[in-house]
Amino acid sequence: MHVRTPLDLGLIIRDRRRKLGLSQSELAEKAGVGRQWLVAVERGKARAEIGLVLRTLAALGLTLSVDGDGRDRKAGKHDDIAPVDIDAVVSSLKGDGR
Repeated sequence: MHVRTPLDLGLIIRDRRRKLGLSQSELAEKAGVGRQWLVAVERGKARAEIGLVLRTLAALGLTLSVDGDGRDRKAGKHDDIAPVDIDAVVSSLKGDGR
């Protein structure tokens, strides 16, 4: 499943909860969150605390996995970037002439 929005994640949580036959109150108790918080997450709450989301997923027997989509990603692409001397940058902005 691809999760691109908070609503996508909320729908996954709701679907899994229903498949397990749990009420919102039961899942909230199991996950250690408030029922109203769970209601908001299932509706796509954009600012849900990630720790609580992970606990909720764990209570449902789900895990979160992240991988790249392959766009603009070539092996070693970032290896070509030269390191930056941050001290020199700061000194030049201060006018130290370093």
